[in-house]
Amino acid sequence: MSGTPFIKMHGLGNDFVVIDARAKALRLSAEDVRAIANRHTGIGCDQLIEIETPHAKEADAFMRIWNADGGEVAACGNASRCVASLLMGETKRASIVLETRAGLLAAEAREQGRIAVDMGVPRLGWQEIPLARAMDTLHLDLVRGPLRDAVGVSMGNPHAVFFVADVEAVDLATLGPTLERDPLFPERANIGIAQMLDRTRIRLRVWERGVGLTLACGTGACAALVAAVRRGLAERRATLMLDGGPLEIEWRADDHVMMAGPVATSFTGVFPNGAAS
Repeated sequence: MSGTPFIKMHGLGNDFVVIDARAKALRLSAEDVRAIANRHTGIGCDQLIEIETPHAKEADAFMRIWNADGGEVAACGNASRCVASLLMGETKRASIVLETRAGLLAAEAREQGRIAVDMGVPRLGWQEIPLARAMDTLHLDLVRGPLRDAVGVSMGNPHAVFFVADVEAVDLATLGPTLERDPLFPERANIGIAQMLDRTRIRLRVWERGVGLTLACGTGACAALVAAVRRGLAERRATLMLDGGPLEIEWRADDHVMMAGPVATSFTGVFPNGAAS
């Protein structure tokens, strides 16, 4: 084999390099991932996704996720929708099950080419997020510039959601890096700033740990709705307006969070074996 095939995909601009490693394991290093994700000298992406043979018998595939900085993470909502779309095309089925480090995710095809994923039950305890010390996760002891009084949520990865009057007025590019690495978060955190447009529409921007400012963050959108509902600001179903476009999020009565939105393929290609390192 002269190279490794890949598919470049995105969900509302949150972009991924997807590699099918079910036939042959790649054993990528953090350095390999950073090289592939580099937007100047590599392919460029927010996350690199490897599709692997599942361990759970009820799953169609295992999805391994690396952020652009080379760190492996447990969850990525938009990537889950992209990989689910690929597997639905492959199996000719309208629903599949993905296995991730965060658990099993059921996905289904919806109208107008949208893909919906059951992102599971949000984790709201301070040890589950996790935080470095005990505190009320509805009111985190965390202040940076104009940002204060965040809500902590885990959607398989840690999130801090701040509610602000105007997301465009917040310099998230400057505040995001220090908040991500605040000592309160032993595993770092995704930082969301949310503006309530009304009870069913939320404007959201996200600084994603290990990535930076992103056009869309699926788990961030789920966390923002959960945070808004916990604060009494939103209905349990809402449209999250991200920089890259809208995601439909519902925190169902069974406590599971559903996320639905579009996916797209940008291009396909092959990178030479060994080129990443």
